Amino acid sequence: MGQTAESPDNPLEQLSLEQLRHRRSAKWRVFGDDVLPLWVAEQDTLLAEPVAEALRRAVEIGDTGYPTTAPFVEAFCGFAAQRWGWEVSASQVRPVRDVMSGVVNALHLITELADTVIVNSPVYPPFFKYPSSGGLRVVEAPLGADGRIDFEMLEESFNLRTSGGSAAMLLCNPQNPTGVVHTREELEQVAELAHSYGVRVVADEIHAPLVYDEHSFTPYLTVDPAGLSLMSASKAWNLAGAKAGLLIAGDDAVGELQNLPSEIAYGPSHLGVLAQTAAYSEGGPWLDSLLTGLDSNRRLLSELLQKHAPQVGHTMPEGTYLAWLDFSAYGFETDEPTGGTESPIQGPARHLLAEAGVALSGGHGFGTGGERHARLNFACSQSTLTEAAERIGRALG
Repeated sequence: MGQTAESPDNPLEQLSLEQLRHRRSAKWRVFGDDVLPLWVAEQDTLLAEPVAEALRRAVEIGDTGYPTTAPFVEAFCGFAAQRWGWEVSASQVRPVRDVMSGVVNALHLITELADTVIVNSPVYPPFFKYPSSGGLRVVEAPLGADGRIDFEMLEESFNLRTSGGSAAMLLCNPQNPTGVVHTREELEQVAELAHSYGVRVVADEIHAPLVYDEHSFTPYLTVDPAGLSLMSASKAWNLAGAKAGLLIAGDDAVGELQNLPSEIAYGPSHLGVLAQTAAYSEGGPWLDSLLTGLDSNRRLLSELLQKHAPQVGHTMPEGTYLAWLDFSAYGFETDEPTGGTESPIQGPARHLLAEAGVALSGGHGFGTGGERHARLNFACSQSTLTEAAERIGRALG
């Protein structure tokens, strides 16, 4: 990481709040113009220039047909080798519509109806909704008090299965919402337990490029050849609306890719494939600049919370641009967590929306461990982050 002469300026400081309020995406449309939206995982950035140029070229020549995905796969394999030292062959990779639909595709490969899917809560709300909608039973293995995997709890959850059924683990690596980056040793322990209990692991690794210098991302498949992984450029390069993702199989699971329905290949959008190909192949300098800006923001947020809301519990994230905030000291109601809820305005988040005009994601939707918490997206300018912290402090009294 680190700024270089070739890197663009801090992408987080290139747009004003006034400019951002012209956007039509969910982050900016769900709440009113007086609200600072720090909830859904969208960044307040312009596109990386190689990505913008790829999309401009497509629009100029009307190139909006069906996708050709081989260059997308090749670009990802090159990025993985350069960024993480991970050698992935094209035969291990299949394009999918996006990461969460790819998770469903992966789970269908290795489970049957009524089988169990284990998740480490608190965790991204779709981890509850998507498996459940596919007829699978979700079992929580809550994280420890330190926000890391509790291996005693995980082993206990591996024993909780329907009669005669099998189990899969849906792993978030890096973890959303806590920002924890699982170490190689932790992932090796997950793989060892999974092998011992006959559990297959599917890893959502969408935040993999967003890891700070003092930590390192370990691809799950480098410790478990029977695993499956989902990747996308959408979070790192702010391309959530440019739908495309990749399902990657470990060496021992490549044969199972033959069982994917053929129509899955047409799931990603052509513009999404073009944008993400450019991101992986040419977007490294922009990503480095983004990480430099995000690193400054995560440190600034810690200082701001200490100054304006010192009783808010907070651990600086190791990856992602998400901060997991604990408001327990302020005595908010202890509603039962409801993993998978779509409402971003429960508990502390509801209070801060009403009293501070700051929109955060309510912790209840993240399952057990989410009560009295909220998630804050700090992929914004420092002026926006400062104003948000000041508002939060005043609202908490």
